[in-house]
Amino acid sequence: MESLKTNLVLDAKGLACPMPIVKTKKAITNLEGGQVLEVQATDKGSKADLKAWAESTGHQYLGTIEEGDVLKHYIRKASSEEAVEKKHPNVASNEELEVAISSGKDILVLDVREAAEYAFNHIPGAVSIPLGDIEKRMNELNEEKEIYVVCRRGSRSDLASQKLTEKGFKNVINVLPGMSKWTGNTTSIKN
Repeated sequence: MESLKTNLVLDAKGLACPMPIVKTKKAITNLEGGQVLEVQATDKGSKADLKAWAESTGHQYLGTIEEGDVLKHYIRKASSEEAVEKKHPNVASNEELEVAISSGKDILVLDVREAAEYAFNHIPGAVSIPLGDIEKRMNELNEEKEIYVVCRRGSRSDLASQKLTEKGFKNVINVLPGMSKWTGNTTSIKN
């Protein structure tokens, strides 16, 4: 296949979430509106992460081409009037989530990390729906429940929280900083 014309190529190979998004945010600032960024990554979760990030910022996610182990993501930078990064307004700290869990309140903890991340370390009772599957699996969630969304550092959970809210979920809370700093109870496939 002939290579696509891009204005900038970003090498994010070997980096895990959230680094491909962090580096993409920085790289895209060097482009003008309408220009195309190619992000080369090896993290399988980057496909859903970069697509969701682009949608939340107003940039256009064009698609991904897989070449062996490398995922080549293409993102068109929005013009200045198109791009406004939204953040989910309803947030809670890890400690606030621990209090909600220990209070016995009827809440749902939604873990939007990849299945392997969840398997090796998650909050007991958390439901696993990776960010890339949220749209097709949100019907599994009760929109009346208070839903605390977690990921490793708060980026994917922010995007998932926005998606759920857009689809009519009323009580969605993004947990910051997420599993990277979680000190409460956890369980895993090793336990």
